[in-house]
Amino acid sequence: MSFGGPQWPHEPQQQGQQGYGQQPQGQQGYGQQGYGQQPQGQQGYGQQPQGQQGYGPGHADPFPGAQGGGDTPDWGALADASASRNRRKRWLVIGGGAVAALAVGAIVATAVVATGKKNDEAKNSGVPTGTLSPTASPTPDPTFSSVAPPPPPNPKDYITDPKKDRAPLSAEGLFPGKKLTMDKRPYTKGATSATTNCAAVTQGGLGTVLKKNGCQRLLRATYVKDGVAITVGVAVFPSEAAALKAKSQATGGVAPLAGAGVKEFCRATVCLRRSNSVGRYAYFTQAGFTDGKKVTKAHKPVFQASDDIGTFAFNQIYARGKAQASAAANAPGE
Repeated sequence: MSFGGPQWPHEPQQQGQQGYGQQPQGQQGYGQQGYGQQPQGQQGYGQQPQGQQGYGPGHADPFPGAQGGGDTPDWGALADASASRNRRKRWLVIGGGAVAALAVGAIVATAVVATGKKNDEAKNSGVPTGTLSPTASPTPDPTFSSVAPPPPPNPKDYITDPKKDRAPLSAEGLFPGKKLTMDKRPYTKGATSATTNCAAVTQGGLGTVLKKNGCQRLLRATYVKDGVAITVGVAVFPSEAAALKAKSQATGGVAPLAGAGVKEFCRATVCLRRSNSVGRYAYFTQAGFTDGKKVTKAHKPVFQASDDIGTFAFNQIYARGKAQASAAANAPGE
């Protein structure tokens, strides 16, 4: 088989047609037996079988000298030469394509190698911290200020100094909710009250003590549990020193606060009275039985209830200072 474009000579004519290149019936054309060689009895190019019409005596020959004789061309040799040229062209085409493919492959390989090298350099081009860069000075290590930050605000300062202690203050704010639980001991809240006339809600000599030390407000709340009622009163003073004096001078007690489901208690009987202070606040408790029974040292539930409500009052006052200190720490410019 041949490669490339149209081949010489042209395809054989159909049976029954006469002319140059005609093949006898059953013959498939050139190339089956080799160029310029015909087996015995077969006709080659330029030869006509006996009795077959073609270019010869009595016919006009369009190619003078193409018939046999001294000047007749060797058609077999011409075919061999043409086939040889075609083979050389094919090898040139194939060889040129191979060279081009090799050149393209070399370019692609070079591009791949160059790209890989570029990627490696990009990945490894970072300079570790603290090492020397080829074009820069060593990267400095992080530095920190030698000035210590100011300490966070102290919550006690905000419940000691009236200039800082500016948060709203109310009985419901200081004694929130309807119930209170201390170490799994539940208490139900009763009535609450607040007044600037501190002496009016006291018993015995406590009113005089509060007034003498400059009590500004007195806030009360009552809690009840298992027949024991406790009223706590928180008195506000202009300074921590005044609160400390009121605590140390305390006599009598805060008046019991009934209402909101709690009956009168600690009237004409013995109850447990206590006092303490924190910052510019002093707090007082009075605890007793709701049925009027006298309290003795043997009545541990009364002492426990007094401790629980007193601790709760302390925690609430301290929480007030903590909330104001936190707000001040987060305020802009602080």
